[in-house]
Amino acid sequence: MRDSLTPPKAANRLNKIMEAVVERFEQPRFPVDVPMLAKEAANIFKWSDPITQIEGIDIKKFEGMLFPNENKTAWKLLYNSKVTSEGRIRFTQAHELGHYILHRTLQDKFQCTEEDMRDWSSDLSNIEGQADLFASYLLMPLDDYRKHIETDVDFDQLGACAKRYGVSLTAAILKWLEHTEECAVLVVSREGFMDWAWSSKRAFKAGAFFKTRTNTIEIPDSSLAANADIAQDRSGIELPGQVWFPHADKHMTLTEMKVYSDQYDCIFTILKLPRSATVWPPWEKKEN
Repeated sequence: MRDSLTPPKAANRLNKIMEAVVERFEQPRFPVDVPMLAKEAANIFKWSDPITQIEGIDIKKFEGMLFPNENKTAWKLLYNSKVTSEGRIRFTQAHELGHYILHRTLQDKFQCTEEDMRDWSSDLSNIEGQADLFASYLLMPLDDYRKHIETDVDFDQLGACAKRYGVSLTAAILKWLEHTEECAVLVVSREGFMDWAWSSKRAFKAGAFFKTRTNTIEIPDSSLAANADIAQDRSGIELPGQVWFPHADKHMTLTEMKVYSDQYDCIFTILKLPRSATVWPPWEKKEN
């Protein structure tokens, strides 16, 4: 990683620049003007190979790209112009800016997929996770984000955060899951099957996660997500934990919240388990 910069440190440096600009020119603090920061990044860090072009084009199979010119004296940042969500575009731009700041000395070209945009990780060997982490800290500074998230989180709160920071609902939820002490899981599904899922740290340790990358997982029949008569329940309902996690204690309940997204033609489900919950199968619990 360049000059031992971590994703949060790099994002924080740019956020301090933004705060100074906002104070001087009386501009709105959020959403963050990512293209402006991207073009100024080389000046901020005293580098000689700036990002000089930021363009939206039709990039099949990719959300964003970053690559230098032939002499490696300047960089071009591209994002998928076919994406209709401004929040998703903003996150892609921030993700590629993260690659520029953190990884441009490691490889010459970055081609990032939609899956790369939700691989938030603190693993220093995972550059896509680092770029996502950078983007989350740049667009949603943690100190400000925490001021707008109350204890009893629901889709209304998370939607308000998405609007404030100009990001997608997905990004706002993943930010919450990254830092919350709650035992919570996000499940994104289509046509009765999980597309992908993400768990908070506490939920992961409790065994509340789904291996969607290696398995095809059906949505439980008795879940709120599977109920076609209810398009959304933003605050949630209480269900037996075994509906989603067969090895949960029979007395354990969880809260399931649901919204349907017309834009992405998918269902967002949040599962909130008790903080003390454990849902490991007996043999896995013993080994973990």
